Amino acid sequence: MIEINATMVAQVLNFLILAVILRAVAYKPVARLLQQRSDSIKNSIDKAEADKKAAEQTLAEYKSKLADAHKQAQAIVDKAELSARQEREALVAETKKEIDRMKQNAQEEIQNERNRAFEEMKSEIVSLSLAAAEKIVAKNLTSKENDKLVNDFISGLDKDMLEGVK
Repeated sequence: MIEINATMVAQVLNFLILAVILRAVAYKPVARLLQQRSDSIKNSIDKAEADKKAAEQTLAEYKSKLADAHKQAQAIVDKAELSARQEREALVAETKKEIDRMKQNAQEEIQNERNRAFEEMKSEIVSLSLAAAEKIVAKNLTSKENDKLVNDFISGLDKDMLEGVK
């Protein structure tokens, strides 16, 4: 069996004293240090998770702002395209009006020129008719000679003048 002697009691007593001293000097500070380290790691993990959530929230906000910016940019582009289309259509309409006005002016000018040419032609025909009448009266010809003279006069008129009146 086990013998209990003074050496053994001294060794047990020394061991217990050493255990108490180690517990007071080493175990509690080491345990406290380990607990602090554990708390520090836990706090770091919590902080990292909080930072991750904040980063995700910030990313979501940036994505939302980016989507809004894209929408605004598209709206600006659409507005610019609409404005350009309206301006182009207005210019086309204005150009068509100008062309129509120019056509109308040209037609009026052509009609005025035609009327002026007709009046000149009438005036010239009257002058020529008077000249022919003077010749007829001056000669005092027979009716046969008068008919021949009038027919010659009429056939001698410039055919282009008569065609231009049409």
